Order: sequence, then structure tokens, then C-alpha cells
Amino acid sequence: MFNLFGSKSKEITLVAPLTGEVVDLSEVPDDVFANKVVGDGIAIKPSEGKLVAPVEGVVKQVFPTKHAVGMETSEGVELLMHIGINTVELNGEGFEKLIDEGTKVKPGDELIKFDIDYISENATAIVTPILITNMDEVESVEAVDTKEITAGQEEVLTIKID
Repeated sequence: MFNLFGSKSKEITLVAPLTGEVVDLSEVPDDVFANKVVGDGIAIKPSEGKLVAPVEGVVKQVFPTKHAVGMETSEGVELLMHIGINTVELNGEGFEKLIDEGTKVKPGDELIKFDIDYISENATAIVTPILITNMDEVESVEAVDTKEITAGQEEVLTIKID
């Protein structure tokens, strides 16, 4: 079929889900994230123990160990926010869940509180991947060229979808 009116791609902008420093996914000390096996996005070295919603959407999953949250935007983009590396091994210690699955959220809503010191001492790393997991639905992902970010404030990713 011909598209007579051109492509109607839509942009979704994510704000910082954490306060800290943006790093490239390739710097994450876990090949699954660094090689974008799970999805594309950015990573953040948090300086504050609070994860907030980066976009309006619905919380689809809070891992039982409270170290990761999955959400979906109204446009169908699926996100995974994974606090730290090998934090699943902590069995929820150092994490406090603030929302439940099915909760509708807007940018800046608090999702998880976590103890940075405890996680830094007991996990491989505190660096936190923020990923789009359904890349087959996404046209492009562009990280904003910002290093220091504040949760709920600066834009960090622009996602284009068809």
C-alpha cells in the first residue's frame, strides 16, 4: 500500500529517572546490557537513591527483588529500569517499592527508593541501565548530550516511533 501522506512518526521524550551522571551503555559492566541484548538506551550512575518515572505510562512489572521496574507508555514503548548490576542477588535488601504493577504514572512520580551505599558495597555496580526493550517497534533512540542530570528534570532520551 502507498503512504500518500508521508510518515507520521511520533516522538516520545524521557526525563531523567535518576539524579546522577549519564554514561554510555557500553560502559555497563554486564555484557547483556553493554551489548544491547535487552534493548537500547542509556545508563546512569546515580548519586541519589530515588528512581522516578521518566514518562507517562503504566507500571507493568516490579521485580519481586525490587531492583527493576518495567513500564509501558501509552504509545506502546516498553521500558526497563534496572537499578545496579547483579542486584537481583540482594533479594530486595536495600530497596523499597513505592508503587504496584498496574499503577498509572507521570514523569517524576517516585517508583523505588534504594540505599546507594548498601548496593555499592554488595552488588557488582550501582550503574543503572534505562532501556527500551521493544526496539522492533522503535524507529530511533537518541540520547541527549547531557552528563549531570536531576531526577524528573532534564530530558535524557528521545524515542521516535512509527
